[in-house]
Amino acid sequence: MIKRWAFALGMIGALAAGPAWADRHSAHYTSITVFGDSLVDAGNLYIADGGTRPDPALGYFQHRFTNGYDYPDLLSLSLFGTPTKPSLLGGGNFAFGGARIVDTGDSIPDLQAQLGAFQLSGRGIDSNGLYILNLGGNDIFGAEGVFGPGNTIGSYPDISSYLKAAADQYVAGVQALNDLGARNILMTDFPLASDPLTTEANGYLHAALADLHLSADTSFFFYSLSDFNRGVLTDPAAFGLPPERADITCIDAGAQATGCTGIFSFDGVHPTGAIQAAGFHDMDQRFGLTAAQPVPEPASWAMMVGGFGAIGGAIRLRRKASIGLA
Repeated sequence: MIKRWAFALGMIGALAAGPAWADRHSAHYTSITVFGDSLVDAGNLYIADGGTRPDPALGYFQHRFTNGYDYPDLLSLSLFGTPTKPSLLGGGNFAFGGARIVDTGDSIPDLQAQLGAFQLSGRGIDSNGLYILNLGGNDIFGAEGVFGPGNTIGSYPDISSYLKAAADQYVAGVQALNDLGARNILMTDFPLASDPLTTEANGYLHAALADLHLSADTSFFFYSLSDFNRGVLTDPAAFGLPPERADITCIDAGAQATGCTGIFSFDGVHPTGAIQAAGFHDMDQRFGLTAAQPVPEPASWAMMVGGFGAIGGAIRLRRKASIGLA
């Protein structure tokens, strides 16, 4: 079977023709396993932190870092009728708020620790399951010094070395899952909206992806959250959204009770539940994650690969320096 690659690079341009299709192993995925940070954390940090973060009193939904389900939850609800369950409660969501790709010595389980916890969990590999990796935001925050002195780039000599290591280790995580037997892997990029460090990190990521050696029957989906974020802010109607304000947060506006309508960020770092839902629908439309149908062949997406990281723009989400989770 031909190795299948599907690159969703948002704003690069329309395909000249519709995708070719190849058979999936079955009509639907049979499980979802998640590795990541607070964008996809189903409650692990809340449990580990004694119920203090994220603070339910501020309107965070069921221990997620926004006011609704995140996109892996919505995928799980669509396929199985239930959201993802945190690994600390025996579920398959190993994501932790504050996690990075690179381990810089803090207590949060980073990518390698999450992969290790998965291997120790006894869950085993589901060859027809979907494995999601969503990290990188906190690595950028570390490079920017958002976490404060002494907790930035660890022992790396400079920011570029640190970002390259993050990209290399991120791709190594994909390779590790493939080698363990995972055959459906979805990975997102460094998710901020193309500030210089994000652009640099995604350049390293693109280069590292070229060295992946996936099994012939592995389906690998790449989704650019940085392009998605920029697209939502510049053309929200394309994602079924109203104009989105990026100059205020839902919490600052006190708009939690109204669902944060028309506001991009819930707290200055994390998108609102409506944005998460729009991202889920965009991924599903591109990759057919919930449809009982096959997935794209590589030839149909090849023209998109060369555009990775090439889109300019400097739209930047307003972030509170006191909030460092992503």
